[in-house]
Amino acid sequence: MNRVKLQGYIFVLITMCIWGGFTILSRLSAKWGIVAWDLTALRFAFAFSILVPILLYQRNYQFLFKKQAIILALVGGIGYCVTVYSGFYFSPAAHAAIFLNGFIPVCTALAAFVIYKQPFDRHVCTSIAIMSISLILMTYLLSMNSHQPFGVGDVLFVLGAVCWGIFTVLLRESNMTAWQAMSSVAIWSAVMYIPVYLFFLPKHLTEAEPIHIAIQTLFHGVLVVIVATITYVEAIKRLGAFQAGSIVTLAPFIAAVIAIPLLNEPVSPAIICGLIGIGIGALQPWRWIAHLKSTSQI
Repeated sequence: MNRVKLQGYIFVLITMCIWGGFTILSRLSAKWGIVAWDLTALRFAFAFSILVPILLYQRNYQFLFKKQAIILALVGGIGYCVTVYSGFYFSPAAHAAIFLNGFIPVCTALAAFVIYKQPFDRHVCTSIAIMSISLILMTYLLSMNSHQPFGVGDVLFVLGAVCWGIFTVLLRESNMTAWQAMSSVAIWSAVMYIPVYLFFLPKHLTEAEPIHIAIQTLFHGVLVVIVATITYVEAIKRLGAFQAGSIVTLAPFIAAVIAIPLLNEPVSPAIICGLIGIGIGALQPWRWIAHLKSTSQI
């Protein structure tokens, strides 16, 4: 293995740890009494306090005044965080792996079709078919017997996947770098969200332990917003979008399995069916097989 690929896998590993931790820490925030409004405010306020001095020092902030920067913040910042963090308040981590991370590839393809008229390829059609079969089977099993039926949390996860799919498509078509996109989302989200949070939204931070608030602030404000974005982009540069993206997508599913004993979350045949089916649809292993075959022939 050459040095560039080794660096790529290291960046992938870092990103996986953070994305997997996002699932577990977000679920823990609900158990610790930190609601979605609080967690979103902590995330963007802390990232804002770090990024603004850096941009002022670099004198590189003109990109913040583009219309794209504000739209990306509304969709991929505020919209995504509020829906996903709220979803973890109602549903376990396994549901997030299924209805959030599993649906992101499909929502991205749908967003590309609706916004830019990009047609579906056969891989997306196959993924949609596998996911649909899995969801039908899940629905049947849940209707028979389950302690964790479909609910508002699952709807919120799907909305979060829609937000991230739109964000991904808009970001892909923009001319912004990873640093500019990350800074725009963090800063504009803080500017637009924090005043609304302070004056209009309910707050429960006084009910949470200070150490829990500190852990969530550092993790979501630094590791998720800043570090994971940079490591993911660097992994793509070294391994390619397909290889890096496919490996990183495993993180939330691994986290969902870990959350079962760690957070004492329930497991049922319906959940297992959903994790397997949606996981296959999201990861598209047949593309991995084709990729490995083409690589071996070079």
